Amino acid sequence: MKNKLVLENGKEYLGLNFGYESEVKGEIFFSTAMVGYQDLLCDPLYYGKIACMSYPLIGNYGLADDDYDFKRVFINGYVVKENNDSPSNFRATRTLSDCMEENKVVGIEGLDTREIVKMIRDEGIMKAMICDENKPLEECLKELKEYEVNENPVEEVSCKKIWYSRTANPLYTVVVIDLGVKTSVVKKINEYGLNVIVVPYNTKLEDIKKLKPNGIIISNGPSNPNKMTDTIELVKSLKGKYPLLGLGLGASLIALAYEGKVSKMKHGHQGANLSVRNIEKGTIEITSQAHFYAIELDETSKLKVTHRNVMDGDIEAFIDEKAKVIGTNLLLIDTLNEEENILNRFTKLMKK
Repeated sequence: MKNKLVLENGKEYLGLNFGYESEVKGEIFFSTAMVGYQDLLCDPLYYGKIACMSYPLIGNYGLADDDYDFKRVFINGYVVKENNDSPSNFRATRTLSDCMEENKVVGIEGLDTREIVKMIRDEGIMKAMICDENKPLEECLKELKEYEVNENPVEEVSCKKIWYSRTANPLYTVVVIDLGVKTSVVKKINEYGLNVIVVPYNTKLEDIKKLKPNGIIISNGPSNPNKMTDTIELVKSLKGKYPLLGLGLGASLIALAYEGKVSKMKHGHQGANLSVRNIEKGTIEITSQAHFYAIELDETSKLKVTHRNVMDGDIEAFIDEKAKVIGTNLLLIDTLNEEENILNRFTKLMKK
């Protein structure tokens, strides 16, 4: 089946359908990661979005049941140069196309994704749709103009009830406020000797206190932090009472609680090969990131910037040692030095 990708700026690209056969709309973004397409499918951060992969071959190692962060898929559409439906991997249990068809994710292949990535880089994230090739362009653009992006879907991705992830011989117990947390992140936290209690996004301060945590982690997620006024007030009430660690969206909420500013980025930072300057060490480190919002802090802010993006200077991590507060946009699933140090530092804050 022949489909086309139509962008908000009027550009259209013809290709072939794979996955689910339907029409879909959403914001289109690009990822520079060479691997991890299964993780991207199931990441709540990409709720309702269309992904364009810069790496040309997608699907070549299939999908493995043991590697799911969620059994639920959050993304709306996939744009790739070439989809491989004959994966070479002894652990593979299904193909990318099978998973997308089962979860109603629309894909289109055979496009020049390099051109699309460059366009998004230059013009920014925009609305897009994947539809039948015969649908008139004028009709597509009219529908895209009327399409409203859900900027606060935290209720759709957060857990509904408290759940636990325990580890042997725990050092401390932390509460994770679930704004769209991935199970891989929870497991990584467990590796540092921390029992984890995951709570819904709208959990009240009084209920958190009853859990008697040694620290609080505010997870990443897909929402616009500026619209999460209730959570910002919760962070303000937690600040100074518990050690705090904000991840992605959580870091933005901490910055707003400190009277900082948060704005939507032109194209975001999505990938596994992004250079960051570790200000404290004076080193350059290659990191994994997944965030669409940039943090701005005044020079008088009590938050001390520890990491900045090399390309655009954006703040990627900060700390307030006195109040025991850390925020980062660097993913915790890797074993890179600066990311290891963030969880190490958070654990040490709980000792004080």
